[in-house]
Amino acid sequence: MADPFHQRLHHVAPSGLTGETSQSAGMRRLEAISGKSVGAQHLWMGQTHVPAATASADHHHGESETAIYVVSGHPVFVFVDHDVDPPVERRIETAPGDYVFVPPYAPHREENPDPEEEAVVVIARTTQEAIVVNLDRLA
Repeated sequence: MADPFHQRLHHVAPSGLTGETSQSAGMRRLEAISGKSVGAQHLWMGQTHVPAATASADHHHGESETAIYVVSGHPVFVFVDHDVDPPVERRIETAPGDYVFVPPYAPHREENPDPEEEAVVVIARTTQEAIVVNLDRLA
């Protein structure tokens, strides 16, 4: 194993982001930090862009915990709340500067209701690759 005190840092400029990652219809994911890009062992980080007046496909991120930081726009995160009976669909409306936590295996979708402005978020996950499991519906 390499000396942990003598490892190099990695710099990924915007031009180094890649879209060669798992995708959901209606949005575009760009990978920055991953096992493929910098040799990360436990972390994935990148951006998601949701065009104006668009919603992603319903999906989950497998075993990954996902942290989201809203950079621009007003994305909405939709999920089914099973803590009430009967379960009900909930919408988290966000603004720049907000954070959202998505637990492992939690079905959800991102929406951008703004008719003109793209929504951009930064995402960090606890797995080194972007796990995306597209679903037929929120469950």
